[in-house]
Amino acid sequence: MASPAITWLNAADPFPPVDQAWGEQTSAPGLLAAGGDLNAPRLCSAYGLGIFPWFSQGQPPLWWSPDPRMVLKVKDFRLHRSFKKTLRRFQQTPGCEIRFDSAFEAVIRKCAQAPREGQNGTWILPEMVDAYCALHAKGHAHSVETWMEGRLVAGLYCVSLGRAVFGESMFSERSDGSKIALSALVAFCMHHQITQIDCQQNTRHLASLGAAPIPRAEFVAALRHTTQSAAPNWTFLPEYWELLLSHP
Repeated sequence: MASPAITWLNAADPFPPVDQAWGEQTSAPGLLAAGGDLNAPRLCSAYGLGIFPWFSQGQPPLWWSPDPRMVLKVKDFRLHRSFKKTLRRFQQTPGCEIRFDSAFEAVIRKCAQAPREGQNGTWILPEMVDAYCALHAKGHAHSVETWMEGRLVAGLYCVSLGRAVFGESMFSERSDGSKIALSALVAFCMHHQITQIDCQQNTRHLASLGAAPIPRAEFVAALRHTTQSAAPNWTFLPEYWELLLSHP
């Protein structure tokens, strides 16, 4: 089946409706548009509509809205018994802590260097680093950081609009380090009654942690409410761990 023509965005153009994204039988399922820029208003508009940028070196910005959408429902996060013990040790070990937003640029740069499942090279190009650092300065992008012995060893970064959370990428230099960071984000979401974390793409690793695909229409409908809700205070407190560790 031939792929349809792609919508080209100029600087002031709005996004087309997400149901115009390329379907499963095309060469790039979920591709919606190309062009435009990566400034903070454009990115906030995109995420609020269920759209995200993803492109490689030499390409213009490409905008995606796949159907179905991979989402981690917080209540479905899989925390195996052995990993609960890992979290307990982390929680009780001096020098081990979770920090939010203390080293955002370092986290995104380390994510850019980390391999991503099923991909060669990185999609976090220098212009993406600059764009998300600017989004962070506006309060709409956050880092969740795993620190051990005074050193940043793992972490992830995400986008937030109101009470909607969109996971972007992770890195780890220690065994289980990024999983500890994700667990901290889940605990934070539990405390603030945030029910899901967008994972964008379907990968085996995310599925093993409890993420699952949902219809794009369901995902977009939820955004209309969550993006308009009051944003939480992006600070991690140690007592949040108990919400997760006591979760069945």
